[in-house]
Amino acid sequence: MEENKLKTVEQPRDRVVLVGLSSPVLKADSADEESMDELAALVETAGAVSVATVLQNLPSPNPRSFIGEGKVAEIKELIGSTEATMAIFDNDLSPSQMRVLTEDLGVQVLDRSGLILDIFAQRAKTKEGRLQVELAQYQYLLPRLIGMWTHLERQAGTSGKGPIGSKGPGETQLETDRRHIHRKIDKLKEDLDEVRRVRGTQRERRMKNEIPVVAIVGYTNAGKSTLLNALTGADIPANNRLFDTLDTTTRLLTVSDTLDVVISDTVGFIRKLPHQLIDAFKATLEELEYADLLLHVIDISNPEWIAQAEVVDQLIHDLGAEGIPCIRVYNKSDLFYGDIRPHGERTVNLSARTGEGLDELLRAIDAELDKGTRRVTIHLPYDKGGWLDSLYREAKVESVEYGETIDIVAVCTPRVLGRVKDYVEGYTEPKEDWE
Repeated sequence: MEENKLKTVEQPRDRVVLVGLSSPVLKADSADEESMDELAALVETAGAVSVATVLQNLPSPNPRSFIGEGKVAEIKELIGSTEATMAIFDNDLSPSQMRVLTEDLGVQVLDRSGLILDIFAQRAKTKEGRLQVELAQYQYLLPRLIGMWTHLERQAGTSGKGPIGSKGPGETQLETDRRHIHRKIDKLKEDLDEVRRVRGTQRERRMKNEIPVVAIVGYTNAGKSTLLNALTGADIPANNRLFDTLDTTTRLLTVSDTLDVVISDTVGFIRKLPHQLIDAFKATLEELEYADLLLHVIDISNPEWIAQAEVVDQLIHDLGAEGIPCIRVYNKSDLFYGDIRPHGERTVNLSARTGEGLDELLRAIDAELDKGTRRVTIHLPYDKGGWLDSLYREAKVESVEYGETIDIVAVCTPRVLGRVKDYVEGYTEPKEDWE
């Protein structure tokens, strides 16, 4: 009995044949061996298992079936011999191509966008994440509706003479669904705007408190969540799966005795991210625009790390965040086999798993965000006791003792220091850069 139980647990959701088309016409959407490997990893993340891979080279896609007719027949045989339940394409398919392929192959056909949406739907946890995924799913579904309703004929006109030129007294199922989905999309957009408004209020409060925001970005599976766990001890699932974090996860991190920051983990970037997902996930990534510092985490143990880093740089540019200071964090450097590790300004090599290099990263963050904040002892005369209130509001007061004066230990910004400098123990004017 126990054995049977185990077998059912281990059953994958689907057995999948992976298909890709390499063609110069497709430009960025063209498949290659690397993108097919990534597709296999995505399939695994979705809980399915890939049983075969087919990569075809053609000068241009077949308008009807996307891949060549001969290849369709070959894949159909392959599906039979491997007992596959699904075919997933590494390219984006048009609704009509998807319909034709589903009929010809006799199994469900999905493209890369559909697969990524499925993973997002499984992974989204917060209200915002779920709303974003649902919106993207409906936007993806809308043009594909017609293929799902091929079994429904258009209703006959009132004359009863068939469908030409008249849709009859009622609406077809297809039009009803289309209207329903448009309504749903509008409602989701309203809900998302509300969530963003609330987040905007929270962000303003953070800015008022002058707490710098650090955002962790990087290619999917680069080790961002593991790094956040290592820095803050936060218990975010850090699994070796693509897209494990979908919602921005935010923690407070004490970088040094004079610096606290809010640190956010963001969704992993990926090549060929469906355009409707870039729009839907702008809200998750809009944290980047308000960040004071980016940590671009790069998995240096991956042979494709240079190409992956370029994808992230391009997306940072697309999101209008290229002006924000950025530290490149080369992660998994304990698994790096090259001769010379990347080095230079705003560069840190570390292993989030072993903890090697974390102190160096904290020092780099501190140096980058150092706004002249200092820990000082202030001897405040009693007639200036009212200043204590404003110190509580504008500085980080650590201790207060009442003796001949009010003795306060506080971490102060240069603006606050300028006001109380006459009472600061051992105060010296900060030097200008040119001095």
